[in-house]
Amino acid sequence: MTTKTAPQHGERSCYLRGCRRPECCTAHYRYMSRYRLDAARGNPRRVASAPATAHVRDLIAQGWSRSQIADVSGCTEGAIVRVARGVHPTIRADLSRRILAAQPTIRTVNERSSVAAIGTIRRVRALIAIGHPLIAVAEASGITKTALGHIVNHENDTLTARHARAVAATYRAWSIRPGVSARARMRAARLGWAPPAAWDDDAIDDPAATPDWTGSCGTDRGWWVHTLQKLPMCEPCRTAHEEWKAEHRGLPSGEFQAALMASRASASSRGADIATDARELMRLGCDYEQAAARLGVTRNHLQQELKRHPETAAAA
Repeated sequence: MTTKTAPQHGERSCYLRGCRRPECCTAHYRYMSRYRLDAARGNPRRVASAPATAHVRDLIAQGWSRSQIADVSGCTEGAIVRVARGVHPTIRADLSRRILAAQPTIRTVNERSSVAAIGTIRRVRALIAIGHPLIAVAEASGITKTALGHIVNHENDTLTARHARAVAATYRAWSIRPGVSARARMRAARLGWAPPAAWDDDAIDDPAATPDWTGSCGTDRGWWVHTLQKLPMCEPCRTAHEEWKAEHRGLPSGEFQAALMASRASASSRGADIATDARELMRLGCDYEQAAARLGVTRNHLQQELKRHPETAAAA
């Protein structure tokens, strides 16, 4: 068994560990260039915490608990406590966005209340993407096919919390097993609908969230995974690959091709290796958190790779 306990060369995290190989330095310089460019464009990585603090305090005044706010915002309860107290004058921009986007969800409102439809739309589309036809999802959720069709086609911006909860329950039960409808899969592929493995369960209801098809979306490796696995190409990966080519365009032709093939090779089997090694670790008694730590990936990344690479041909 091969365990990966350190970042791969070509990643900024490898540079931060002290590696000074050219590809690691390039990853660091690219990150810092984007950091400075974001700051110059008025998109800093950290922003004033006052708006998020005011929003958290307003939600608490409405009866929300700190754990509910943390659940909806996709962060820890401790982070919400610190924001509510105004401990720091600035916070990460992404955390601020998630907190400001936190609104009553299917878990926190009355059944007849209206909630945003975006999470339900993503769940239904994801189930269709792995072969569950719309009519089957509708029957399992206790919703008519026509009504669910209106939802999945995004004809309405809201739906009742009761329907949202019903779809969420079906999604939890069915997202771990593929369906049998090739027609459903083809429809989802044609429309570019992301499967469950591309969605983080903590972010699927967040309007600002985007699917991570590869576990490396937004990087050149992600572009290669899209290409090799014939996944619909996402814009962050397309942009990252164009940036990679621009950075390496000055190399002699032979060196450029060698670097290109090295990038391709790094993406060809990493996901499958992570899934295989994780299953072996869990057979030896590790839980998800321990296996992820041993392999040098996040828990969510590990769960996505396990979904992308089923253990048996029958499961695939």
